[in-house]
Amino acid sequence: MTGYEMFWPLLAHAVLVFILYGLLSIRRSAGVKAGKIQKEQFRENRDEPAESLVVRNSIANQFELPVLFYAVSIVLFITEADNLPALILAWIFVVSRYAHAFVHVTSNNLRYRSPLFALGFLVVVAMWGWLGIWMAFS
Repeated sequence: MTGYEMFWPLLAHAVLVFILYGLLSIRRSAGVKAGKIQKEQFRENRDEPAESLVVRNSIANQFELPVLFYAVSIVLFITEADNLPALILAWIFVVSRYAHAFVHVTSNNLRYRSPLFALGFLVVVAMWGWLGIWMAFS
């Protein structure tokens, strides 16, 4: 690898978070315009309509497991273990997060959402495993 390839998946995940914040704003505005909620209720996030609540929950989810993804990605880069296997795993993780978020904010069907989460989880575990193997044999 020649440079900063490991950071492209991190940037792609950040874009997902920005998209979700935009969608949250759109759905909240629509809820206010439709009279489903008053703007003041967002101050304490009371009684948020389901249409925007799923987006808010999806955003919160982007700051749970992905924290481990960011940490391992940065450590892989620092230890120079950010090679092709690590990069492939990172992209699989990001694609799984996009798919998970899409299901979360559309159907929110756990039949699809749970396996997508599990895939991302296993990929992050594999990335940490790869880091451990790399450090053990370097």
